[in-house]
Amino acid sequence: MAKSSQKTELNLIKRLIEQNFLFRAMEESWLSQYLSPSVLKEEKLFSNRPIYTAFRPHEFIDGLYVILDEGLVIARSAPLDRIISITYPGSCFGIRSLPFSFGLAVQGFPSLVEAYKTTHIIKIPVATIQTLYEESELFRQRYHLLFELRQKFQYHLLNCSTYPPQAVASLLRALIYQERELGNQPNAKGIYEFDLPIDVISRACQLNQRTVEQVLKGMQKVGLLTTSKNTDLSADLLSIADPEGLKEVYSATRDKVSWWPLR
Repeated sequence: MAKSSQKTELNLIKRLIEQNFLFRAMEESWLSQYLSPSVLKEEKLFSNRPIYTAFRPHEFIDGLYVILDEGLVIARSAPLDRIISITYPGSCFGIRSLPFSFGLAVQGFPSLVEAYKTTHIIKIPVATIQTLYEESELFRQRYHLLFELRQKFQYHLLNCSTYPPQAVASLLRALIYQERELGNQPNAKGIYEFDLPIDVISRACQLNQRTVEQVLKGMQKVGLLTTSKNTDLSADLLSIADPEGLKEVYSATRDKVSWWPLR
């Protein structure tokens, strides 16, 4: 039984090293000193289930959530129910609710964090994360970058105007920047692929779902999104073929996108 537990521990460490931004390419033997079997337990977060509420006054969470695979985790603000963060596999969430580093200074208003889809995670205790933070300069740099990316994601959302093409482009540019910096995107063909349901786009951009569908169709028409036979706007997979072209839409103001409204 002990050998089995040790094997599982090493397998999870390898997965962290291979798949997660915070631990990528770190030395396995070094990490194993800090990540014991009692720490490395894979858990499943079920879809549409609250995980915790971030930024409660004087309250912190007790561990960092590291996404292993699958999954789509969001944070929602009140009272508009707007999505203000999106976390994919390869990243982590909960850093702004841990009682050390910038978590002591970066505060906001209470925001619900939930798994939008079933997600596999490891929850690493705050004491272990803090020790890694203190011991490793590389870990510390990456940890700081996660804070930076959260702030920059929200900056992009500030540019979600009432003009639908710009609003959707703002969200897509935010995700492109975030996932590129994390080293998760693009794929080998240079295409950015996101598990991004229309409902999530709608809540992030404060648009109704019908409008989002029309914007995506327009983006397909002009080649910003892939138009292969397998592409279906009713599906959740969104493939961005021309991320640079999105910049023009992102900076556009009313009446400056020729394909909107669709005729």
